[in-house]
Amino acid sequence: MRKKKLGLLLTGVMMVGLLAGCGGKSADSPSPSGTAAGTVQETAPKETVKLKFFTGKVETVDLMNTLIQKFNSENPGIEVEQEYQKDASNVIKVKFASGDIPDITTVVEQDYIDQGKYLDLSNEPFWPRVLPAVKELSTDVKSGKQYQVATNVTMAGIFYNKKIFQELGLKEALTWDEFKANLQAIKDKTPDVTPLFIAGRDSWTLGHLIEFLAHGIIKQDLGVKSAREAFINNESDKLKFDQANGPIDTFAKRLLELQAAGLINKDALTATYDNQKEAFATGKAAMISQGMWVVADLLKISPDFQNDLGFSPYPSIQDGTKPVVLSADDSRYAITAQSKHPEEAKKFLEFLLQPENLKTYSEFLKSPPAFTDVTADWGPLKEQANQALSSGVNIAFTDSPSGFSGDDAGRMVQELLAGQYAASLDFAKAYKDAWDKAWKATHR
Repeated sequence: MRKKKLGLLLTGVMMVGLLAGCGGKSADSPSPSGTAAGTVQETAPKETVKLKFFTGKVETVDLMNTLIQKFNSENPGIEVEQEYQKDASNVIKVKFASGDIPDITTVVEQDYIDQGKYLDLSNEPFWPRVLPAVKELSTDVKSGKQYQVATNVTMAGIFYNKKIFQELGLKEALTWDEFKANLQAIKDKTPDVTPLFIAGRDSWTLGHLIEFLAHGIIKQDLGVKSAREAFINNESDKLKFDQANGPIDTFAKRLLELQAAGLINKDALTATYDNQKEAFATGKAAMISQGMWVVADLLKISPDFQNDLGFSPYPSIQDGTKPVVLSADDSRYAITAQSKHPEEAKKFLEFLLQPENLKTYSEFLKSPPAFTDVTADWGPLKEQANQALSSGVNIAFTDSPSGFSGDDAGRMVQELLAGQYAASLDFAKAYKDAWDKAWKATHR
């Protein structure tokens, strides 16, 4: 493994003796500092460098604490402190504004890249180890530089209970009609099982529904690079957010269809992510929308559930489109440009990127590594993941304006489910207004 050793060179001692005979003083005269002549005085030890690590990734908080403890013990003089915030995308905005800036973070927004808030990592030595596709996704489309690095590849789609599907004779759905028919069959034949469990209390889960289902239409239509440019530059003629029967309008109609037919849980607005995981892992829910990050927690709840765990693409929600599956860079890290300790932050980043630590992380998260020199037994869905990738259009995460996070989008979906929009098109227009407002706030 190619590693570039970074860090501050700590000086240990300094000679402070004064020669006798200078200024008429004898060799026995005390030095001005009060130290006997000819002795060596040690400098006071430098203060411990404290690095602030800021994250919004709830699944890895405990593991990161373990890795941080290991790093701190191996690197005396550096102490990493982790801060987790549920709504990290919005919290970091406050941090940048207030000067409480983390040194290294998992929160990377395009607007902050444009504002020069992250350190350029383009010349770091780890890039030859990174999968080319992941490096491409880590590359800023405007400057062609890399301000972030991802440790893993993640996928998101529909997780389903294979046992329930087999008992009811159901197959993976690739179209909306097939998907809705599966949900209806589950409701009719197994009334004690929730067909599709939504964790609406945690707004980010609803934000993902828009990001993967609604934005999925745009991403497959434009392709990875052009779609990223359209989102970043707010090319409204390509995004078509407020268009009748456009991606947002269609998404809202589809979600309201499921709600009206009783195909989602009645408590969709108050159910939490933990409720969702518990219901699915114990067979009380047949399907959920999630990413590979959920697998480790599901198997903690029910270790034997891996035998019944199915994974498929999101069905196409609009006629003429294809099913989609998220296939993207995951667990991104960036060093802030205003960090007072960039070299120590790089040292911590390189520690995280060591093959043994990447292996541990990958196997814990049940997500494939993004580094070519890491072999990990990352989970029970390898075969199904590959099948999903071949049957659905592969899409990436959305480059959203920093003032309109996934949580913000999710809160609008909460309002939709609560009946606060008279029509799906009203929701689409409100969505465009919120997006435009956030985009304009950072492009004045």
